[in-house]
Amino acid sequence: MGSVKRKSAEGPSSLESPRPSQSQRQLIQIENNNSHETVACVHDVSYPEGYVIPPSPLNPDKRQAAEPAKKFPFPLDPFQSQAIACLENAQSVMVSAHTSAGKTVVASYAIAMSLRNGQRVIYTSPIKALSNQKYRDFKEEFSDVGLMTGDVTIEPNASCLVMTTEIWRSMQYNGSPVTREVAWIIFDEVHYMRDRERGVVWEESIVMSPKNSRFVFLSATVPNAKEFADWVAKVHQQPCHIVYTDYRPTPLQHYLFPSGGDGLYLVVDEKGKFREDSFQKALNALVPIGEGDKKRENTKWQKGLVLGRGGEESDIFKMVKMIIQRQYDPVILFSFSKRECEFLAMQMAKMDLNGDDEKDNIEKIFWSAMDMLSDDDKKLPQVSNILPLLKRGIGVHHSGLLPILKEVIEILFQEGLIKCLFATETFSIGLNMPAKTVVFTNVRKFDGDKFRWISSGEYIQMSGRAGRRGIDERGICILMVDEKMEPSTAKMMVKGAADSLNSAFHLTYNMILNQMRCEDGDPENLLRNSFYQFQADRAIPDLEKQIKALEKEKESIVIEEENSLKDYYDLLEQHRSLNKEVHDIVLSPKHTLPYLKPGRLVSLQCNSSNVDLPTIFTEDQLTWGVVINFEMVKSVSEEDANIKPEDASYNVDVLTRCVVKKDKLGKKSVKIVPLKELGEPRVVSVPLSQINTISLLCLYIPKDLLPLEARENTLKKVSETLSRHREKGVPLLDPEDDMKIKSSAYKKASRRIEDLERLFEKHEIAKSPLIKQKLKALLTKQELSAKIKSIKRTLKSSTALAFKDELKARKRVLRRLGYATSDNVVELKGKVACEISSADELVLTELMFNGVFKDIKVEEMVSLLSCFVWQEKIQDAGKPREELDLLYVQLQDTARKVAQLQLECKVQIDVESFVKSFRPDIMEAVYAWAKGSKFYEIMEITQVFEGSLIRAIRRLEEVLQQLILAAKSIGETQLEAKFEEAVSKIKRDIVFAASLYL
Repeated sequence: MGSVKRKSAEGPSSLESPRPSQSQRQLIQIENNNSHETVACVHDVSYPEGYVIPPSPLNPDKRQAAEPAKKFPFPLDPFQSQAIACLENAQSVMVSAHTSAGKTVVASYAIAMSLRNGQRVIYTSPIKALSNQKYRDFKEEFSDVGLMTGDVTIEPNASCLVMTTEIWRSMQYNGSPVTREVAWIIFDEVHYMRDRERGVVWEESIVMSPKNSRFVFLSATVPNAKEFADWVAKVHQQPCHIVYTDYRPTPLQHYLFPSGGDGLYLVVDEKGKFREDSFQKALNALVPIGEGDKKRENTKWQKGLVLGRGGEESDIFKMVKMIIQRQYDPVILFSFSKRECEFLAMQMAKMDLNGDDEKDNIEKIFWSAMDMLSDDDKKLPQVSNILPLLKRGIGVHHSGLLPILKEVIEILFQEGLIKCLFATETFSIGLNMPAKTVVFTNVRKFDGDKFRWISSGEYIQMSGRAGRRGIDERGICILMVDEKMEPSTAKMMVKGAADSLNSAFHLTYNMILNQMRCEDGDPENLLRNSFYQFQADRAIPDLEKQIKALEKEKESIVIEEENSLKDYYDLLEQHRSLNKEVHDIVLSPKHTLPYLKPGRLVSLQCNSSNVDLPTIFTEDQLTWGVVINFEMVKSVSEEDANIKPEDASYNVDVLTRCVVKKDKLGKKSVKIVPLKELGEPRVVSVPLSQINTISLLCLYIPKDLLPLEARENTLKKVSETLSRHREKGVPLLDPEDDMKIKSSAYKKASRRIEDLERLFEKHEIAKSPLIKQKLKALLTKQELSAKIKSIKRTLKSSTALAFKDELKARKRVLRRLGYATSDNVVELKGKVACEISSADELVLTELMFNGVFKDIKVEEMVSLLSCFVWQEKIQDAGKPREELDLLYVQLQDTARKVAQLQLECKVQIDVESFVKSFRPDIMEAVYAWAKGSKFYEIMEITQVFEGSLIRAIRRLEEVLQQLILAAKSIGETQLEAKFEEAVSKIKRDIVFAASLYL
């Protein structure tokens, strides 16, 4: 390491002028003597308002008087030493850096420092698997470490406690003595705060954390890290440092692999330069897929990944083969579905990446891990099927695997015994297991609603796994592309910014009740201090600025006789809507089809319509053409198949002038233009609604319009006909005389149009020479007024307390159901709901108080509770047996009543979606498990993945533990015993096998 150069990113002074939060900012650069690369990190500080900055600002070079809490066997990167200096100064810090940049160094220093100073430290992580891993790592290093995940509790009195964020939240609500002893709290993967469902837990935990604690936030790169630190400084009235770096210890190269092609194309080099020419070459190498191709199975075909015809090697096989030949392994291949992961791994049947010694090692590790399973569980298909694959150096990792298999695969991957791993994106979160290469088997994913391109944030998260620090010179990312992709889309994905850290705060009844129950709790205070409210308040100055600018622009538009012009404009608007009404009646299939014979002259709307004036179509937006044919638009759904001909939609083939354009990728677009413009004569298919008027005139058209000359001659005749009728206009079909339209709606609208046209003639301003310009100015002014109104609405909702109305509505629900009084005193039912955070607290409490759990067998109760924890949709899931189905109907009735009441109390809720969210798909399987069936037996009666079912049963146990506490809190000893019996019936064997990390 060479010398440290410091330069301010804000000019000569290292302190910004005091703002709502003052800030101190430095850009630190270190030059590496070996590679001469510059590693930069930004160090910024957020201070709470009114904070007095100590006389000497933080100096990272100042040697601490005390011995460092921990020495590392490698030189620290600037961002690490900056963050550690903040810790030694006893100030909170947020470290925002790429995956594998080395954020854990800061966490382990914070733990070492707390232990040195005899203080207590909490380490929270988003998922249990990550907590288990971290516990193992920290236990080896520090020994005085405990673990609390809900599933497992080990040494709860240790000085360093590793836990999930949910456990930390409930410890705070329950007033655990630990909360009063904590000096440092480490929030790992804090960017999880933007998670739609669970993100709110982070906000609650941070807001409620003890005021004298200090924080370490570890996050992936987020562009608004400063905003987050400003919020922490405001809420906890203490400085919060931000140490941000874009530095990647191992630079990345990004390649495209076009479907059906043979090679890789470098599109972004390790310096971050996007190569346009190489990108175009890759797209040109894409092999188009034929219609008759077998690959489109069930319309859910995953492109370019399936075996080719005639036993050709699939793209995925070619890809892995090439990676192994070039020694780019180990490789992680990301896929967005569990089934696809397994399907792709099975295509590697002919590939063997391991030697005999490695095979022996794998077998030893595998069976020593499986030793904790019973003989029956060892025979599970998932266990027996995966070993041959693992021995060949190929692995699969997704949430449907048995947890013990997932852990074995992680261990084998870390040991270098798995060279090629097919994984879903969950593998990229938290688990620090880098590879040399990362492959995206698809660049589109289904997000529960639609297929979309993956975002730059998702791409950064997953591609961050490429390149092992100190082992690889560079990491390699390969995108398998199977359809034409705009360069801008690719650039956004590969070179785009990380996703911002935005609040996903939402209210829950459990949160409101716990806030009411806490000694100094107040739900309004939580709202006021939420990151959501902070972000809303942040937007206010910008919104006010926008309003001022728009008002200034609006005032600058001065229109003479504005009131008279407004009056005229209103008449035009009425005229336009009446014209449209008449147009829709006249141009309906019932009246029009008999006249759309080949050769009929029609006027139609050009594509380049610039509708800024309120008439149905202005003259320069119209052109003329000749009808060639018309046809009904084919029905899409069964409902459309029975539609009457006069109610169907029709397309009309018209010969007219068009301009044909090609985009960069060679895609054609056809644009209808006025006849006088230079365009080629083409037959285009337009919807009937695009036709404006139908002429009385019919022209002779040749039978064969394929020759260009025939089309040119026909359009020449059209132009000559238009010239002959220039003075009086082309004769049109009269709706009443020729088309025999008798409807009263038509007559009424026609009469009103005549009345309006008489008013136009009398209107003075209509004669003004600049009427068009004046109307345009008026329209601009009206648009500005609408924009100002809309921003003022946003501003009003920002300045008001976010969620204030929703909080009132939810409190109303709690009062109506008898959970709390009007004085916010928590009642008996409320005490129960306070304990339930892993399932719907209201429906569960209602079932409990309705006596449903008292009257049924333990196995039936467990089966019923499974509806609260199962969320995956299963196709063709069978109905449960009668007694279980009756319980399910009772659950649905209770859920519907609870939802209806919420709707009455003005809580926004979709009643039917809420009722459907309780799914009965695993009731039978869970019933059998509680009855004592073996795991392989229950897998035979359900079509769900083993891992998914285990996760559901573990969540079920979590809910039962909460129900035990709930029953205890209200003195229901019988129910408490029943819930405890339920736990003993389900907590056994492979479902609750201990983690290999513990």
